[in-house]
Amino acid sequence: MGRPDPEEGRLPAPVKPPDGGWGWIVLLGCFVITGFSYAFPKAVSVYFKELMKDFHVGYSDTAWISSIMLAMLYGTGPVCSIMVNQFGCRPVMLIGGLLASAGMILASFTTNIIELYLTAGVLTGLGMALNFQPSLIMLGTYFDKRRPLANGLAAAGSPVFLSSLSPLGQVLLEKFGWRGGFLIMGGLLLNCCTCGAVMRPLDMGMKRKMGKAQDKYEAKEMLPIGGKSEEGISNTDGTKKGKKAKKKPKKGKKLLDFSIFSNRGFIIYTISKFILVLGLFVPPILLVNYAKDTGVPDTEAAFLLSIIGFIDIFARPACGMVAGLKWVRPHVAYLFSFSMLFNGLTDICSARASNYTGLVIFCVFFGISYGMVGALQFEVLMAIVGSQKFSSAIGLVLLIEAFAVLIGPPSAGRLVDALKNYEVIFYLAGSEVVLSALFLGVASYCCLNRGKKEPLPENNPSAGGGSDTEEAESDVQEAEEHSSDNHQPAHRTDNAVVVANEDANHVAEEQRGEGGGCPAGDGEVLARDGCNADQMVEKDSF
Repeated sequence: MGRPDPEEGRLPAPVKPPDGGWGWIVLLGCFVITGFSYAFPKAVSVYFKELMKDFHVGYSDTAWISSIMLAMLYGTGPVCSIMVNQFGCRPVMLIGGLLASAGMILASFTTNIIELYLTAGVLTGLGMALNFQPSLIMLGTYFDKRRPLANGLAAAGSPVFLSSLSPLGQVLLEKFGWRGGFLIMGGLLLNCCTCGAVMRPLDMGMKRKMGKAQDKYEAKEMLPIGGKSEEGISNTDGTKKGKKAKKKPKKGKKLLDFSIFSNRGFIIYTISKFILVLGLFVPPILLVNYAKDTGVPDTEAAFLLSIIGFIDIFARPACGMVAGLKWVRPHVAYLFSFSMLFNGLTDICSARASNYTGLVIFCVFFGISYGMVGALQFEVLMAIVGSQKFSSAIGLVLLIEAFAVLIGPPSAGRLVDALKNYEVIFYLAGSEVVLSALFLGVASYCCLNRGKKEPLPENNPSAGGGSDTEEAESDVQEAEEHSSDNHQPAHRTDNAVVVANEDANHVAEEQRGEGGGCPAGDGEVLARDGCNADQMVEKDSF
């Protein structure tokens, strides 16, 4: 009996992530991109004093350069998602690297602050956004079992680059001035193009070629030796080509998949992340000024941020390793909730720190909790929506976070100016982070675990809701249409074969009546992949 075509009888299986190999090169590229994306807007602040002298502006005017970069990084998320879904990750990253570099090079020739906003702010910020999001998507494509560790290592790029770009910027400023520093920084950003070039997509056609070769091998084994064998193989290929010609054209890939809003886990994650961002970045922004107001010398106050960065470098990979443990990974959302709770309680407990020793202790615990949050935030999102829908999900999440970034730190600064009290700000920021942690934990338990559906098979290549593919919706209908037409053998060659297999066909038809239409002989394969399209469900749990 003929073996059903894998492209017709079943949903196409996604390529299994290699969890290594070329994936380590992809991880290195993601490490560099993450470092530039998060550290560059902060490192460029070393040039602000010289810009204030040359352009005769205030500190708040120059601070808008970093704010615009971050706003472009977060706010252009949907645009990046659309471009990735349309053109792929590698072309988008190459364009992004060129834009980021061109922005800093053009900024070195500017003559007023508005031109700096458009070049170093908008152009460079957009370029880094076009690199950051696709790099995370490719990381989720190449890693599955080791994905928590990979996310933790990639996230470590932020503190590593922050601790290196700031001193480098100071050296360039002293030797070449701010214009020469901007020019050299633009050259460094060209490394983003190199990182984009190594983002090689997985070969989706390899499985189809292997399936066709296996079909021909089975035809040779089943048919008589001689001319009939070759004729049968040609008939098999001809039958498949005829069926493919009758297949309906598949729907085009969605540029931005809004169906993820029907996932309760994604809604819970988005709300908790919005509340988190309102208070997460406030303490490190106000820490240096808070230390100076308590009488700490300037050099020692600046060293506090270095302590946070140093602890953060080790906290992120370590947390990624813990999240990858077998008994931890199914509950990674609760680990993320615990890390946010840890961070919020650190802010609240350290609000009354009035000496340098107390601030150092705060920085140690804040660096640990901040690193845990940074290592888990994208891993949890990948576990919720799966790698296929991650490109759309991260774009929408970053857009929502952009509003929180624009609301949280500026509001905290205004409260400091009005109240002249940093203690209230630390209490407020910590309370917001604790609220986000409690909301994520309680909502995940109440809304998801109680209505938890049966788990998918263990050999599912994705661990947390990532088993769906982009072509699943169109191929389900095709599988249902062909299942009713495939009750007869796919091809017959001569009467001898038909008579020999008459009894087997009779048994197979009885099995189809009992087994819901699954083709005989493929029971083991289809039992794993699922012969009934209605049985495929999307996991709402983490």
